[in-house]
Amino acid sequence: MTLPACRPLYRATQLTRLFAPRSVAVVGASPNKSAFGAVTYNNIVRHGGFLGPVYPVNGRYTEIDGQASYASISALPETPDCVFIAVPREAVEEVVRECAQAGVGGVVLFASGYSETGFADRQAQQQRLIDIALGADMRLLGPNCVGYMNYGLGVIGTFGTASFKGAPRPTAIALVSQSGAVGAALAQAMEHGVSFSHMLTCGNASDVDVADQVAYLASDPGCKAVACIFEGMAEPRRFLEAAELCTRAGKPLVVLKLGTSERGAQAAASHTGSVAGSQAAYRASFEAAGIVMVDTVEALIETTSFFAKAPPPKARGVAVAAVSGGACIMLADRAEIHGVALPRPQPQTMEVLERVVPEYGAPGNPCDLTAQVLATPSHLTEAFDALLADPQYGTLIVPHTFAYAPATARVMTLGEAAARHGKIACATWLTQHLEGPGALETEAHDHVALFRSQDACMAAIAAWHRRTDWLASRDQKAARLSSVAARAHAAQLIATAANTTLTEREGKQVLAAYGVPVVTETLALSLDEALAAALAAGCPVALKVESPDIAHKTEAGVLRLNLGTPDQVRAAYAEVLANAAKVTPPARINGVLVQPRVPQGVESMVGARVDAQFGPLVVVGLGGIFVELLKDTAVRPAPVSPLQARAMLASLKGRALLDGFRGMQAVDQDRLANIIARVSELAADQSELLTELDVNPLICAGSNIMAVDALIVRQAAVQGHFA
Repeated sequence: MTLPACRPLYRATQLTRLFAPRSVAVVGASPNKSAFGAVTYNNIVRHGGFLGPVYPVNGRYTEIDGQASYASISALPETPDCVFIAVPREAVEEVVRECAQAGVGGVVLFASGYSETGFADRQAQQQRLIDIALGADMRLLGPNCVGYMNYGLGVIGTFGTASFKGAPRPTAIALVSQSGAVGAALAQAMEHGVSFSHMLTCGNASDVDVADQVAYLASDPGCKAVACIFEGMAEPRRFLEAAELCTRAGKPLVVLKLGTSERGAQAAASHTGSVAGSQAAYRASFEAAGIVMVDTVEALIETTSFFAKAPPPKARGVAVAAVSGGACIMLADRAEIHGVALPRPQPQTMEVLERVVPEYGAPGNPCDLTAQVLATPSHLTEAFDALLADPQYGTLIVPHTFAYAPATARVMTLGEAAARHGKIACATWLTQHLEGPGALETEAHDHVALFRSQDACMAAIAAWHRRTDWLASRDQKAARLSSVAARAHAAQLIATAANTTLTEREGKQVLAAYGVPVVTETLALSLDEALAAALAAGCPVALKVESPDIAHKTEAGVLRLNLGTPDQVRAAYAEVLANAAKVTPPARINGVLVQPRVPQGVESMVGARVDAQFGPLVVVGLGGIFVELLKDTAVRPAPVSPLQARAMLASLKGRALLDGFRGMQAVDQDRLANIIARVSELAADQSELLTELDVNPLICAGSNIMAVDALIVRQAAVQGHFA
């Protein structure tokens, strides 16, 4: 599949006049204090304290709020960099045209009622605005947009009530939100100490969209990390380009993707297609690009603020210290769930802890300091210092159990210790007095990350470690496992197959070309041929109906296993053909496959599909019907290396089956990973020909790993014209 060409990202230089203007005009400014134009003008001039000129534009007044009012953009003493247009929809087009003719750098459109209505005439109206802006190389934000905030410049460019708490700190974050209301809600985290450099929204994103905004922030020195929340986008690969710009700039990008249901997913022929839907494609592609994904809106700002404050981890271990044994237990539980290690302190660390922790406490990790330590503040400092000095620990977590003044002092002690050791500390706000004493001070500390959820804290630390691993490995290129000749041979097999859905035999031939071990079979056209094939293979055998129209043999009842006698073969032959005849619409029957018995083992699966937006994706999971029932799968963009395939296997919830669960033979996971990598190469190489493929099940008995079934669906447009 050839992925459609994407519009190039706008670079920072193309967006500077829009998002970092030196001069601003507000069309629709008014003495009516509740009007959108009046609120926007007041937000920029008074609330934000923007230092550049701000021109009110309204032909009905000669003066607004003590400032000269201008009749039009052309009447201004200079061409403004950015114009906020707060007029009714019917008047917008004329103003946009005037801005374009004047050479304005960017316009922000508040008016609604365009393409979001679904009406053809309104969509055409929006398109005219786009054409005007593009013709003048003028950027357009909106329509149906609440505006944006550049807190560093004091441009509080919105018609809504906006938080503003002064200049951003060095650890400020930026927020990009497709939804203006959600963006404004999240930006209110500023009220409890989170530092923001920007809050950008895009409304209908007719011109400037979420990807452009993230790309712009990548080069803005005002933020250390970027948070982004969106529902979907037409060209997500542009977002991946923006993410790469953030990586090059050393800025973590944290994303919450909304709309996680698969309502719009097309019907898929394979198990792979049903479990690797659009949300899985987003997550796999984003995580492969080093983007940090969060699952809840509550975690978005906290996680981004953590990444803005956290240096690269000096160690993977985490230390926990609390004045409450219960809080220690809660954090230990969450650490186990997220795979975060809590190693035992080194002897020299234990020596300090045993000296400062009362005998009824618990020196160790987690470390129950008990409330007694509060009576001797120096003991608290010694404990924090000892844990942060321990080379096993990259961070120290301290639960904040009660909001009162002494606890605030404890957080300051924690932050000072973290700063001395060049590490990040975390305070989990266990108290339900969410804005109680110490909340603002904790959030404002550049060396302490505040979390109101123990789970979100451990999830963020786990993501911190994963991103560090990704940064270390992102430039490594794995050697190819298959040859150019294999690629050409497989392409010919796929393109010249008689049907869009290849038969099992044809699919196995393609897999074999890439070095994937497949079980042999004989196609029987009669009962006598089936009996002869069973005798030649040596019972027990399996019988399967071969049909390009029956994708799932188990569901259709056209598969029989462990047939040990001629009588069983006779009975099974009649049953599978009878069941095949019941399939609707009527299925084409090529015959019955006779396969030798494959040694019993763990059933796994590997498949791939070519996503319309992201390209080829490889999927790994436990095999048989359980891949859809349990949805315990790992998805990554193809191709993957054997090392990446091992990581996919390790991420499965049912990975214990591969390790030899309850006396079962352990699977040779290096060999299995090699096979997964080969299938992923096949998917990547043949993405112009394939829609999806399934190798399910892949029977794994130690090092004996065999594909016993295969489904390959060719793209409908591919013509079988290969010579």
